Amino acid sequence: MYNIAIYLYLTGVAILSLFNEKVRKMWRGEREAFSVLKKQVDPNAQYVWVHAASLGEFEQGRPIMERIRRDHPEYKILLTFFSPSGYEVRKNYEGADIICYLPLDTITNARRFLRLIRPCMAFFIKYEFWYNYLHILKHRNVPVYSVSSIFRPGQIFFRWYGRQYGRVLKCFTRFFVQNEISRELLATIGITNVEISGDTRFDRVLQIRDAAKQPPVVEAFVKDAPRVFVAGSSWPPDEEIFLRYFNEHKDWKLIIAPHVIGEDHLQQIEKLLEGRKVIRYNEAEKMLNAATSGEKDSALNNSEVLIINCFGLLSSIYRYADVAYVGGGFGVGIHNLPEAAVWSVPVFFGPNNARFQEAQDLKQNGGGIEITSYEDFQSGMSHFIAQPETMKSQGEQAGQYVMGRAGATDKILASVGL
Repeated sequence: MYNIAIYLYLTGVAILSLFNEKVRKMWRGEREAFSVLKKQVDPNAQYVWVHAASLGEFEQGRPIMERIRRDHPEYKILLTFFSPSGYEVRKNYEGADIICYLPLDTITNARRFLRLIRPCMAFFIKYEFWYNYLHILKHRNVPVYSVSSIFRPGQIFFRWYGRQYGRVLKCFTRFFVQNEISRELLATIGITNVEISGDTRFDRVLQIRDAAKQPPVVEAFVKDAPRVFVAGSSWPPDEEIFLRYFNEHKDWKLIIAPHVIGEDHLQQIEKLLEGRKVIRYNEAEKMLNAATSGEKDSALNNSEVLIINCFGLLSSIYRYADVAYVGGGFGVGIHNLPEAAVWSVPVFFGPNNARFQEAQDLKQNGGGIEITSYEDFQSGMSHFIAQPETMKSQGEQAGQYVMGRAGATDKILASVGL
């Protein structure tokens, strides 16, 4: 059934690629992967294979790749992606020797791919369970590790109709899971090669914090601001809530880094701001570069809202927040909460967060605040304004949470003998 489903999916992707640019990039990338490998694979090298579906999983796998590259130069690293949103952003990442899409999980593709690479070990990040690749790796006695994985009762592995597909879990040498619930669930289906290591993403956000930038544009924008609100990876449903609030409370400066930075979305944000003085990052950068030394401090003083219309700055920009908001919780799911929490600021997020352990933990310890409506957000912000000491203490709780979860990378690499 699995292989039939894969071929049906393959047909669907081929058709959709005619109409959708993102699907077309994935379709083209998967077909070109074998050409990339034939040109770049060193037949005498030992490859460690790391597979990340998209950008979020890449960030979880990155600490492992960088540690192996630093401590074990005898290995080369192959990094594969499934989604264009991961590959297109990180296709020039310097921490891997080869980067390509992973061809779809047919038996023929899996055999051909593994015949070219011959990995000495493989790390599959979080939710990656590719049936044919994993069975062939097991047949070839290649150690395979599931990293930062998390399991829930509703997943197919724990349903009566998913028992056959669930055999794919037997292919892993070891699971490095995020929590005790995952370990217990795996035990119910006879999987005991499990270690609770936590989430490598916490190691990554601490690395980011320590290497954070101080963008001159943002420094100039927030100078002398009484309070700063930073919204990261926001979508329209998020923006409709917090922008409505800040149109009524103009003593805050806003920094918005939307998830999508297309022109239509940027204009939509600007329309929602009801006449507030808005500047985009690229415009502010030009203004700052053109200013004389005496004008630089005042170049952005008149602006009230800064829209980040470029990539690569958000993780550093959270440092300027008194309060942060992480988007996605009114859609497919929240984005990177630890990236904001590491700066010891309280973090708002939407209701679709049940699948995210960090959201549940931050809600419990007070560092994170779930909202389901404008009224929730208004109430939370009013509470912080009335009691600034609470805002500070909840921010400290968020930062302490991230610090307390560091160390997963050390545990995993020690366990696999690296």
